[in-house]
Amino acid sequence: MEEQSPSARLFHKRKVVGVAGGGLLSVALCAGLFMVWGGSHTASAGAAPALPEVLVSQPLVQPLETRLGFLGQFSAVDRVELRAQVGGTLTGIHFKDGELVQKGALLFSVDRVPYEIRLAQAKSQVQRSSARLTYAKNELQRADELVRNNAGSVQSLEQRKSEWQEAEAAVAEANAQVRDAQFDLDHCQIVAPFSGRISNHLVSVGNLIAGSRAAGSPTTLLATLVSVDPIYLDFDMSESDYQQYKRYKANGQGVSADNVQIAADGGRDYTTPGTLDFIDNALNRSSGTIHARAIVRNGDRGLTPGEFARVRVVTSASAPTLLLPDAVVLPDQSRFNVLTVDKDGRVAPKEVSVGDMRHGLRVIKSGLSAQDRVIVGGLPFAAPGALVNAKDTTLKADNDPAKE
Repeated sequence: MEEQSPSARLFHKRKVVGVAGGGLLSVALCAGLFMVWGGSHTASAGAAPALPEVLVSQPLVQPLETRLGFLGQFSAVDRVELRAQVGGTLTGIHFKDGELVQKGALLFSVDRVPYEIRLAQAKSQVQRSSARLTYAKNELQRADELVRNNAGSVQSLEQRKSEWQEAEAAVAEANAQVRDAQFDLDHCQIVAPFSGRISNHLVSVGNLIAGSRAAGSPTTLLATLVSVDPIYLDFDMSESDYQQYKRYKANGQGVSADNVQIAADGGRDYTTPGTLDFIDNALNRSSGTIHARAIVRNGDRGLTPGEFARVRVVTSASAPTLLLPDAVVLPDQSRFNVLTVDKDGRVAPKEVSVGDMRHGLRVIKSGLSAQDRVIVGGLPFAAPGALVNAKDTTLKADNDPAKE
């Protein structure tokens, strides 16, 4: 091993001392930082964190009747397909597509000429038959006089009487032919059987249309006509809903049980009244529902057959009902929960059964009492089982009739 020079040994000593001094400085700095952090942590741990503040209220209690909601579809009280009872060339269309027409208004015209000719022929046959009847009557009178004077035979009298009877039958038949021809001529004009709204015309002027009195042969569809006032609302009840309604009506409610409220035009406001006028006589086995129908006044023509609407049916008398804001009812898959605060200030969830909206609030059917303190404000800061600082408030109902 080579011997180091005095200058090299001095440089090595200084290097070792520098490294040792740097290590001591690092240890001192780390110790100081630890003491500062430990002191601040201990100071913050000494102050208890503030409890989250929430607003609580007891459910609003109001006397309300129980109602059930259904989805229905409007349909016309009267609907007819306009078809001709006589065939021929279509000569006139006397309406604008889609307009309201009154009962008896002229809608279509069929060429009358062939039927006028037939009527004239039938009338001429009446005259011919009448002339034969007159002649047969005179012959019968002469034969009768001859028999009374012993100048004629009884056989001749019977023959004249038979001819007179045949002539009378011929006149009756000719008159029937006149009425038949007149019927066809009258039905060359197709009129509205009732007041309503007509569809577009399906056949243009100049087309040859087929007609039939008893629909024994194919006929030409010209248009359709539906009544507009009143109008039906058809919907289906489940078996349990129907039984609930039936019990309510059997308890003497009568007319009030037949009154329904309808939210039309896709809205949420049940402002249109109606009357339940029909429930089917049997449940549908495949769906387990029963068909029901309400009749609705439509004086402003605002409701159209085929539109959908919601309908509410009363199924129980007025009783105290719990109400809560809809926002505090928390859905959990197929269940609903609300958060309450117990006497110790701890959050406790409760499962509830809900109903429809009343006065802007959600109906609570079960799972809650009128004394429960429900969190209605500060829900994001309330976790089940956590302690909270509960502040009392009071719920108010929205008395807007549209939200009733």
